[in-house]
Amino acid sequence: MIIMLCVDNKNGMLFNRRRQSRDCILQQHVLALAGSGRLWMSPYSRKQFADTGPAEIIADDAYLEKAETGDYCFVEDRDVAMYEDRIEKVILFKWNRNYPADTFFSLDLSGYTLEKTEDFAGNSHEKITKEIYRR
Repeated sequence: MIIMLCVDNKNGMLFNRRRQSRDCILQQHVLALAGSGRLWMSPYSRKQFADTGPAEIIADDAYLEKAETGDYCFVEDRDVAMYEDRIEKVILFKWNRNYPADTFFSLDLSGYTLEKTEDFAGNSHEKITKEIYRR
């Protein structure tokens, strides 16, 4: 599976069970990366993609367990380290800000190769950095 996550400068993802931030331009990037493939996420995350049209988005509480090789997972609400043996690629979207957090991205990326880095302007963030890591 290919995971996509948003993190702050300290790899924070959530604070008090709420996403740190959201951005409609980032949502477009997530959908473009998944293309015509399957995009899995939690029901919590699905709410921010309500106006996305016909994209194949599958909302399921067990999405990380059900996603298969080549499937995309947009992860906001849990640590993915326990799924490391199934992760083919990691796509990090970095907010480039410090936010309060109590849920963190803890996957050790030392076994991955950084393939690409790209900065783009978001709607609510003047700079979002996309990093793509492959196993």
